[in-house]
Amino acid sequence: MEIDRPDGRTPNQLRPLACSHSVLHRAHGSATWAQGETKLLAAVYGPKAGAKKNENPEKASIEVIWKPSTGHVGQAEREYEMILKKTLESICIRTIYPNTTTSVIVQVVHDDGALLPCAINAACAALVDAGIPLRHLAVAICCSVTDNNCIILDPSKQEEKKAKAFAYLVFPNTTVSVVPEKSLQVGSDPTAHGIITSVTHGAMSVDNYLHCLERGRATTQRLSEFLRKNIEPKSFREASKAG
Repeated sequence: MEIDRPDGRTPNQLRPLACSHSVLHRAHGSATWAQGETKLLAAVYGPKAGAKKNENPEKASIEVIWKPSTGHVGQAEREYEMILKKTLESICIRTIYPNTTTSVIVQVVHDDGALLPCAINAACAALVDAGIPLRHLAVAICCSVTDNNCIILDPSKQEEKKAKAFAYLVFPNTTVSVVPEKSLQVGSDPTAHGIITSVTHGAMSVDNYLHCLERGRATTQRLSEFLRKNIEPKSFREASKAG
């Protein structure tokens, strides 16, 4: 079934992507991520000594602070913080720097739809920029379901408002070069071929959800390639400058 999107995209077409890294000099790592008019800035500070309260001191803890573009932090923002924290904990190798805390601050610059997936992509880029050891890159995408059961990728704010349901999906990707080799050999990773995070809103049938998964997974390669082309750890850049 054909669907007319306000900006003329096909159902499977992403908005234009943009990413910059090392945009903040005082942060250990930072990145901006934009999809169309949606834009976020992520900054990473740490790892700093000492785990957060109620965290396991034998593992590094991740703290996420969400800053909306305007207004106060509400229930939606707290939910975003929690989802982002769980997602980042699953991709970071937390045994390398035990009893430390890494803070990830996400600043919304502009929200024109698919905000949380864009925030996850920004945070992932900032973690790589900071040289935090990762099991793999994570790439996030939003799929929405229209009234006539069409699945569309990367909805704008206008499309999100009209959608009857949508899913935020985060998929793992191949290992990033910031991972020390020996840490990869300890056990196999259960998320390597699966999905890291899945959050749905609205009424969605099982078929629709499976279609969203299929569409989302098919798009991860393009997102991952874009991410890898646009970011590399600071340590690599500094070494290449020195060389």
